[in-house]
Amino acid sequence: MTATRRLAAILAADVAGYSRLMGADEEGTHERLQAHLRELVEPKISEHRGRIVKNTGDGLLAEFPSVVDAVRCAAELQRAMIDREARMPEDRRIRFRIGINLGDVVEDGDIFGDGVNVAARLEALADPGGICISRVVRDQIRDKLPYALEDMGEQIVKNIARPVRTYTVSADAVASTPLVPTPTQPAWTPQSASSRVAPRLSFVVLPFANLSNDPDQDYFADGITDDLTTDLTRISGSLVIARNTAFTYKGNPVDAKQLGRELGVRYVIEGSVRRGGEQIRVNVQLIDAEAGTHVWADRFDTDRRNLAEAQDQIIGRLARSLNIELMRHAGRRIEQDRAADPDARDVVMRGWALFWRGGSFVYQAAVREFEQALQIDPRSIDARLGIARVLMSIVGDGFSNSVQQDLARVEQLLGEVLERDSNRSLAHSVMGVLRRSQVRLSEALAELEAAVALDRNDAWAVRQLGITLEGIGQPEAAIPYFEKAIRLNPRKPSVGTTYGALGASHLFAGDTDQAINFLRRAQIESPWMWWIRLVLAGALGFKGDVDEARAEIAEALKLKPEVNSIARWRAIGPAMGLGDPRFQALMDKTVYPGLRSAGFPDE
Repeated sequence: MTATRRLAAILAADVAGYSRLMGADEEGTHERLQAHLRELVEPKISEHRGRIVKNTGDGLLAEFPSVVDAVRCAAELQRAMIDREARMPEDRRIRFRIGINLGDVVEDGDIFGDGVNVAARLEALADPGGICISRVVRDQIRDKLPYALEDMGEQIVKNIARPVRTYTVSADAVASTPLVPTPTQPAWTPQSASSRVAPRLSFVVLPFANLSNDPDQDYFADGITDDLTTDLTRISGSLVIARNTAFTYKGNPVDAKQLGRELGVRYVIEGSVRRGGEQIRVNVQLIDAEAGTHVWADRFDTDRRNLAEAQDQIIGRLARSLNIELMRHAGRRIEQDRAADPDARDVVMRGWALFWRGGSFVYQAAVREFEQALQIDPRSIDARLGIARVLMSIVGDGFSNSVQQDLARVEQLLGEVLERDSNRSLAHSVMGVLRRSQVRLSEALAELEAAVALDRNDAWAVRQLGITLEGIGQPEAAIPYFEKAIRLNPRKPSVGTTYGALGASHLFAGDTDQAINFLRRAQIESPWMWWIRLVLAGALGFKGDVDEARAEIAEALKLKPEVNSIARWRAIGPAMGLGDPRFQALMDKTVYPGLRSAGFPDE
């Protein structure tokens, strides 16, 4: 029989304390266990479209086409076992431990692979009567099932190279959670695995090809593949094929459409590394596996002298760019599908696709999408984060007509998110910006530092760290953060704001010519951002170029007519996160005098 590879949800179960139970009553324990398997376990697995791959004496291994089915099945099994063993003394009760993972499996009569091994290790970590799942399973079932999950952190497990982030459903949580009705579904068959619908954000990162004659570049190319695979798992709701599976395709020509069918993914990421002298060029492309078409491609050039730093910079830019492009493309596909009954995750992706088009005109449209997602699924963390992120942009960019109401909504939403998941980088970065708007700058710095620690590729959090340092009167300290944010995300629309903040820092630091250069670049990248034009006008006026300053003021007033005086700008400064007296002192020395020289009134 030829071995085949595919993606599956794997459930591993065994009886807790089986040897002790058999020692106390071998015949009775065996008979009860067989009855449980025959009357409960096997029918329940079949009901949820699963199949038992093998029995292990005191347990079993099963696979499912869906992690939702696998977790729901596990919870119902554990609930039912409470009733079936209720009459037995506590020390004689049969209680299962269950582990669930989603991963690549090799099928050759049996199933093998890291996906199976991790499920077995998770089973050993589960409490008797409880369930232990991996992070990828948590991400797939989040907001779909009502079971309370406890984050157990990263666990080192036997024969698995990387730590595994684990979550548990305790026996008490299983017992107290109402059962979720199961839709009527056909029984699982082996053929159904190949016909399943791939998740919208599912992809495989193929090993990057080394196009140089330098064998050292093999390690560099493999390192990029490994780190990119790891970083892309941070995308909420994503399914990323494991590194071990991806590397089985190394050096072999692949057909993207066939690969998508084999692995059950919608996107294929491939790339190459080429060295020329002391320069390294990395090319990458994103392919729609269903259509077999190229979605996006980019090129990254770097200096070879410090490979570790070069790799870190490339991975940061790649991960961020791919995150945005995946969301944009998925959002367009959802629009094309015109699903009559989209799920919350679809609508969230549509919201992000709108938001990343850039411009104040799409902010409210994005908020409406996230609000719709929250109506569809009131438990959705992603919808809450989307609303909070966009509202903070509306307030921070000076476009809010109800500042205090918007900030109160953001506070409420972030509190709900962090109560359920404190490891979301975006939640901490938005909270940092909120705290800065409340002129609680030490808290803002702490939140933004936490965000960057959780996601080194969060260009927005890095930029906001710089703005916060600028906001407490430290423009020189802010400059490296803006430069890093541009390296991470050098594309529209957000790069315009970053260039604007960088220009302001150079102005505050006394380098007016450099400030004007960066502010002109910011104006080109974000022509709709009124405050960039006012800062540029201030810099031009400060230098003595009064006519040019007046022209910029006129353009700014077209975009934001209500900010028609220095007093009006000061008034909205706190909401924009720039209300600290130290920041206003910098403005008083540079921007405001320049504006006055060009005729911009004080009142």
